[in-house]
Amino acid sequence: MSSKLVERSLVVILLVIAGGIVLHAPLTVWLGTVWPAYEQIIKAWKELLMGLAFVLLIVIAARQKMIGRFLSDRLIQLSLVYAGLHFIMISIFHPFADGGLQAAGAGLLIDLRFVLYFVLVYCTVTLLPQTRRAFIAVIAGGAMVVLGFALLQLFVLPRDILAHIGYSKQTIAPYLTVDQNPDYIRINSTLRGPNPLGAYVVIVLSAVLAVAIKYGRKLERRKVYALGGIATAAGIVLGASYSRSSLIGVLVAMVVTIGAVASVKARRRLAGIVFACVVVIAIILAIGRTNPVISNVIWHDNPTGGSQVDSNQGHAESLVDGTIRMLRQPLGGGVGSTGSASLDGKQPLIVENQYLFIAHEIGWLGLALFIWLFVEIMRRLWQRRHGSLALSVFASGCGLAVIGLLLPVWTDDTVSIIWWGLAAVAAGGAYTNARKNN
Repeated sequence: MSSKLVERSLVVILLVIAGGIVLHAPLTVWLGTVWPAYEQIIKAWKELLMGLAFVLLIVIAARQKMIGRFLSDRLIQLSLVYAGLHFIMISIFHPFADGGLQAAGAGLLIDLRFVLYFVLVYCTVTLLPQTRRAFIAVIAGGAMVVLGFALLQLFVLPRDILAHIGYSKQTIAPYLTVDQNPDYIRINSTLRGPNPLGAYVVIVLSAVLAVAIKYGRKLERRKVYALGGIATAAGIVLGASYSRSSLIGVLVAMVVTIGAVASVKARRRLAGIVFACVVVIAIILAIGRTNPVISNVIWHDNPTGGSQVDSNQGHAESLVDGTIRMLRQPLGGGVGSTGSASLDGKQPLIVENQYLFIAHEIGWLGLALFIWLFVEIMRRLWQRRHGSLALSVFASGCGLAVIGLLLPVWTDDTVSIIWWGLAAVAAGGAYTNARKNN
């Protein structure tokens, strides 16, 4: 096979994953109902493609004598050690753990797929820097699909439209409500739920704000209108998700974006403004607790609802339980012992915190490695913050890191693959004119 064909095949596979991941939920649910015997294979389409892409990447890197360079890269080293630790933990805990090999396999896919995709894209854009624009264009097109369907779901389509393709309590709920209050419908768009949708919007709004700040008056009028339209649509979708964690993530991302380009003096003023806003918002929320909208949407306090345990209590109990488990288990509970993978075992466990989730999967060392990898990526992005792409990914990374304190944000395949893929595009390779490349 010629070098050009191998390179083209690699890029096409990675672009198919980047574009197809935003449709992953509806397509896999529908195909799973059509061919239930192949449901697991259908769900793993992206991981199977990543495996093929990995083989092609090795071939290309070997031909260009780049394997040594990649292995000397700190990001690749951390990724490999983090992945290797998972296999070591599997050898320790499985197949003797409650979930067995099936849970371990599912856990591996959930824990490592976005890290593998990061490595694949990072190496690809280093070898083939001209592919950056293609990745950005495909991911931007996917964002239009997500926002467009969300608006249709909100204003045009029946709330249960997704039930017609197999959405249900056994697969993915076609929509949710705020603590089972039918007056507050939470939409999914094409993602797996309202919270992932809100987290995805953090990425979109960060990109819009970064482009607006970086290019400002240089933008043509039609592009200004386009950015304004996207920001408006994303804001509406964020509101319709009723995701409190995502709202916090957006605010964090906005402050980080503005602070990153501001002068030292302006940053001090910004800090004062942010502090004052936080105080005012806290007072309004406390005083307005009896207001129906604030009570339901912010506090999730619905005395007449059907939830026996409200979401606030559920989050608190999960946090306490997860912390206790982490302190008691320095080596964790084993890969596949947490989240959806644990449903295949005898002791299902849901941990609503990304960091406690990782600690329960592979212990304290695994958590330390993940944080090190994430911080190293963010450091690379900060160094390239003069480019709009790196700035937006850095800011959204900060927002998603905060969301991770409240939800296992990286377990959602769409959110994790899109952000880590963009991070790879922004951090991969060496280029001096980031403004031109981003």
